[in-house]
Amino acid sequence: MIDDAAADAAASGAVGGVLDPEHPQGTFVLEPGVMAPLVARIATSEGSGMHRSMCPFTGAPLVTFPVSSAEDVAASAVRARVAQRTWARVPIRERAGVLQRLGRIVLERQSEALDLIQLETGKTRRAAFEEVGDIAQVARHYAVRGERYLASRRVRGIVPLLAGVQVHRRPVGVVGAISPWNYPLVLALSEALPALLAGNAVLLKPDPQTTLTALWAAEALDDAGLPAGLFQVVAGGPDVGEALIDQVDHIAFTGSTATGRKVAARAGERLIGATLELGGKNALYVTDDVDVDTAVPGIVRACFSNAGQLCVSTERLVVHEAVAEEFVAKFVRAVRNLHLSPALDYSAEVGSLTSAAQLDKVTAHVDDALARGARVLAGGVHRADVGPYFYAPTVLDDVPAQAVVMREETFGPVVTITRVDCDEEAVAVMNDSEYGLHAAVWSRDTARARRVAVRVETGSVGINDGYTMSWGSVSAPQGGWKASGLGGRHGSASISGVTRQQTVVTSRGARFGATLDNLYGLGGETPSRVITTALEAMRRLRMS
Repeated sequence: MIDDAAADAAASGAVGGVLDPEHPQGTFVLEPGVMAPLVARIATSEGSGMHRSMCPFTGAPLVTFPVSSAEDVAASAVRARVAQRTWARVPIRERAGVLQRLGRIVLERQSEALDLIQLETGKTRRAAFEEVGDIAQVARHYAVRGERYLASRRVRGIVPLLAGVQVHRRPVGVVGAISPWNYPLVLALSEALPALLAGNAVLLKPDPQTTLTALWAAEALDDAGLPAGLFQVVAGGPDVGEALIDQVDHIAFTGSTATGRKVAARAGERLIGATLELGGKNALYVTDDVDVDTAVPGIVRACFSNAGQLCVSTERLVVHEAVAEEFVAKFVRAVRNLHLSPALDYSAEVGSLTSAAQLDKVTAHVDDALARGARVLAGGVHRADVGPYFYAPTVLDDVPAQAVVMREETFGPVVTITRVDCDEEAVAVMNDSEYGLHAAVWSRDTARARRVAVRVETGSVGINDGYTMSWGSVSAPQGGWKASGLGGRHGSASISGVTRQQTVVTSRGARFGATLDNLYGLGGETPSRVITTALEAMRRLRMS
């Protein structure tokens, strides 16, 4: 628990609740020297207001910090534009060097990052380490492959040999990122790193609950050698996010579909690009030939990692009836044995929900399902004995289709079971959703699983894997279909979103008078006849 001195100091506006290494179960001591430099990085002016965040493990105050105003956001954008003009002229390999150093720093300083992530989100240390590992991987990927993604490319011109065409990528300028609370390090940097590599500046507005982790990321980038002004953090709520959209040249938003629609609408009014990763109601299909004992541990992780507060986690289990009895029995047994704990070490398997609002939502979804006739096979209770926002990992069966938990994203440790009798029915059930973010198929027959996967209407599908392999394959795009988003992150998709394309065409025949302008200058039908003959020849030769 937070000691009284830390709680009193936080309530009075001081900052600095951090883990005391002598008390690994969660006692905090006040260390202003640690927190004050982080909070000082917030782009803010006097009188903009204050925000107090809470520790999910205890419900007690964690830190109070100043928030930014619309004027602060505008001033930050001005600084960013000045810095970006110089940064865009820095050779790509030098920009890549910053990312390489960042990856090393994140791994070297992982202990302090893990502490902050846990204190702000309530997640287990295992789930927190996913963030550290992911950012190290993403930083390395773009440092190594970024130059190739940004390289100019040659394409065929209108007249072979006489027209030289090059397509270049140029940074858009200032990229805005609005990140949620559930993965505060990953979602603060996964959009920012490719944007910075491409020559942009970045303005980040994290969720107020996880602002400290975002500020830690800013400090790490500074230590990696990123010039001042290129990565700034503006703090606050929706009003700060709205102000941010009005100042940037591309907006990357991760959050709910409802808010994503508003972000897209404002971006459309300004004619700027938008990358949106939104909600999901992800399904996982267990086929009749699955090796149950092998599958259960991975499927448990797919459903309950980060207490289900993960955009690509599984919320709907679709199980072939031929294996349902065995699978459900072993799955439920494993879920009941999961260890819930607020410990700031690697002993916990399931952590806390991050806020009272999340607890209320999860409880409402479960209560609605039970009122409609669903059965609880595991969980279904608020574990206040562990911490204020802990909820037992929950498995629901016999859930009617009209239940809220079957249609809306729960974003908590709750999974439903639906039985099917064939692959065809499984695909229909998986696609029966307004969302299309992620899915998974578990089968011994990977060829069969791939045939199912390509029929599922989602941006990514894992085979014999919940989400780790697909999310971690950072060369491949990750994004949603339907109401789950627009655009994508990872690989070249992230670079495409934060760059503009420019086509430069050179007429090589000018010195010989062989340009199309000269041809048209002949007058009469001659140009038409010559072009018709050329086009017909190109058609016969199947020239593109």
